[in-house]
Amino acid sequence: GHKGDTYTRLRHHPAMEDFYVRYYVGHKGKFGHEFLEFEFRPDGKLRYANNSNYKNDKLIRKEMYVSPEVIAEVKRIIADSEITKEDDREWPEADRIGSQELEIVTGDVHTSFTTAKIGSLLDVQSSKDPEGLRVFYYLVQDLKCLVFSLINLHMKIKPI
Repeated sequence: GHKGDTYTRLRHHPAMEDFYVRYYVGHKGKFGHEFLEFEFRPDGKLRYANNSNYKNDKLIRKEMYVSPEVIAEVKRIIADSEITKEDDREWPEADRIGSQELEIVTGDVHTSFTTAKIGSLLDVQSSKDPEGLRVFYYLVQDLKCLVFSLINLHMKIKPI
């Protein structure tokens, strides 16, 4: 069904408009629960977790605070994508190969999307809603790029 319903305002820092974004992609397989997840919280905290049990990789967790400018950029990327006009009703259902979730809260509006893991644009084009799924696909790419850049930057400049 359509998961873009509104709900009660989240109580956070009164100075900042309520804004929250969470993205998750993962699956449970022979290596256990492998996933990538990140979230931008209203107070500017970026939380990141990546769990790959492949070749005994460990769970990686990182947390940092980002500036209001970075949050503004995340908001801009989301607004420009127009993802909130989309609907995941016709998108491929999450399956044993995996699932993706995107949750966005802006002010009073709470939008969330759930779909299967997307291997490539071919999966997008062959879906029932290629237009909407393409918007989701590119938005996720943009957000991932931003998060990876922030993490790499943050880890490089930290004194030893």
